[in-house]
Amino acid sequence: MKSITISGSKDEQINVLEVIGSSGLGGMENYLKNFITSLSCNQFNVTCIVPNESPFTETLRELGVEDIYITPIEDDPLWRSIQLTSEVARLHNIDVLHAHMPKAHVLAGIAGSLIQKPVVATIHGMNVTSHELGITRAVGSHLITNCQESYTQALAMGVPSARVDLIRNGVDTKVFTPASSQTHFRKSINVTDTTPLIGFVGRLEYEKGPDLFLRMAEYVHRAHPEVHFVMVGDGFMRTRLEEMCEQMRLEEFVHFTNWSSDTSDIYPSIDLLAHTSRSDGTSLVLLEAMACGCPTVGLAVGGVREIIENENTGFIAGPGDWEGIGIRVIQLLEHPERLERMRVCARARVEQHFNVAVNNSKAAEILRKVANEHHIQRIGSSGSLPADINSLISLDRVQA
Repeated sequence: MKSITISGSKDEQINVLEVIGSSGLGGMENYLKNFITSLSCNQFNVTCIVPNESPFTETLRELGVEDIYITPIEDDPLWRSIQLTSEVARLHNIDVLHAHMPKAHVLAGIAGSLIQKPVVATIHGMNVTSHELGITRAVGSHLITNCQESYTQALAMGVPSARVDLIRNGVDTKVFTPASSQTHFRKSINVTDTTPLIGFVGRLEYEKGPDLFLRMAEYVHRAHPEVHFVMVGDGFMRTRLEEMCEQMRLEEFVHFTNWSSDTSDIYPSIDLLAHTSRSDGTSLVLLEAMACGCPTVGLAVGGVREIIENENTGFIAGPGDWEGIGIRVIQLLEHPERLERMRVCARARVEQHFNVAVNNSKAAEILRKVANEHHIQRIGSSGSLPADINSLISLDRVQA
């Protein structure tokens, strides 16, 4: 497995089972790619369970994950998924299950309880859902949150402080850097180097607010008809968004381009990122853009307030306030000297507070700590499951 060494304990290797609720393209998947890359192969051995084969699973294999299992991952887990997860954990002598997304948390929680292994769940959004709270209380999961809102919410909902941590996402500032050349991406969408270009990067789905971006675009276009806009991503709203562009008569000024596995050449090509998400934790899109020296204007939801330093690295507007976003975009377009100053400040803020190696090492040490504490608690016990549970888990296999 490709890796960088993590500082910390040099105890024996920890076997981690990553239970992943989605295998598409998005922030959670990008987080996992960064996280698995950062794990030292001398200290951690990673096995993955995902709901289906996809380009994401191929990426996991490229990162050195040799064992990837496929099973349905649903809100109400199927028995065959519970059985597979339990047996995979036994087969690979798993020390800790690490879940991503509520439905994966439920699956990992049930399987972990059956085989008496600890569960850690990373909360990728701005809220701890009732679904996740229920499984957390039932099985005693340890939570990793990525923004203050979800962290304090977990505490307010009764999760003990010893079982919840706040670790923000990070970005690799060696990969995402301000580029000297900005021509390649602009040429691909037929936009000249001198044309002002405002960008949206993310899934084209309601949660991410692409429709709010278009409303903002229409507002800005009325004041500055020379400005162009680009929407990088795909999703169920794509057709509806294209229809909105026609109704707004923006077809010539809004450019749609599919999601790219490498967005490091996109952010330096745009003058400003408008982040119109309705719900977000510690947005990787914002961090990547800022690492590339791209100023950002975002709706103040979830962790967005903790990323954008208002009036220094960018601006924030109230939740859903697309007009406020438009006003700020116009102000920056009309004051390019301020835009340039924000580029430098944005890069510096990411380097100081959102270092991917540092933040991922903290998460890795939580996995180690939870696994070691569970092992210590089991010392002196038989360490075996009741015979009836062993028989139940293996029933289908025996019958086959």
